[in-house]
Amino acid sequence: MAVEYLCKVCRGHLKIKTSIVLAATKLSNRSQRGLVFLDPEIGNYTKTTHPSFQIKEGEEYIYSCPICSAQLNSMKYLHLVRIIMVDEDRKEYNIYFSGIAGEKCTYKIRGNKIEAKKGPDVKIYDKYFEVPEEDRKYL
Repeated sequence: MAVEYLCKVCRGHLKIKTSIVLAATKLSNRSQRGLVFLDPEIGNYTKTTHPSFQIKEGEEYIYSCPICSAQLNSMKYLHLVRIIMVDEDRKEYNIYFSGIAGEKCTYKIRGNKIEAKKGPDVKIYDKYFEVPEEDRKYL
């Protein structure tokens, strides 16, 4: 079995061939929306969109599942988006990445343990994951 990516709500498969497919809506102008194809390799920030829908650096986007339309942006961690990854051994991980275009940060988390973190902007969000669990409710 290959690595799969799932919606955190409906658990629908988000990976098609070589891309993770998500719907995106510009937070500041909700009429600007489209599909985004993301590279599934953690730390690879390549994305593809239709020419009529360009992701603008520095803008925040709301990401949603193209199957059930559930919002994937985290309600717990500001500016982060969460999907589920299932590896070849059927282990599940929470994958968090920035919803702000141009920010390069990705976290792979199993339980309370960070398995991997990639990208030059992880320092912005480390505060969410390096705080003791009992203190996270104050963030």
